[in-house]
Amino acid sequence: MFSEAVLDHFRNPRNAGELADATAAVEVSNPVCGDILKLSARFESGRIAEARFLCRGCTTAIACASLLTEQLRGRTPAEARAITADSLSSLLGGLPPATFHGAQLAADAVTTLVQKLSSPH
Repeated sequence: MFSEAVLDHFRNPRNAGELADATAAVEVSNPVCGDILKLSARFESGRIAEARFLCRGCTTAIACASLLTEQLRGRTPAEARAITADSLSSLLGGLPPATFHGAQLAADAVTTLVQKLSSPH
């Protein structure tokens, strides 16, 4: 059911944990399935220098959060805005409809994070 990419990110999550010196941190949830994703990022020189996540959720939610942190590194907020549920799903080999909500949760986190980074402090 899961692609090798999903299983790899689930079994070996990248950038899991707290980010002590985060510029911004957001938390999003899916009320239907109960998944919760906390995404934090450190912003330097107009780009996301580092991103970390904490996720309580299904295999796909954890895999998407792990991939998301890799995708965010080095991007400007405008570039980060281009990360969508569909793009994450594609990078993970295509998620079946039953697990696509994991990619949507990660995409919601990016949108919320970019809004927070772009808003006046």
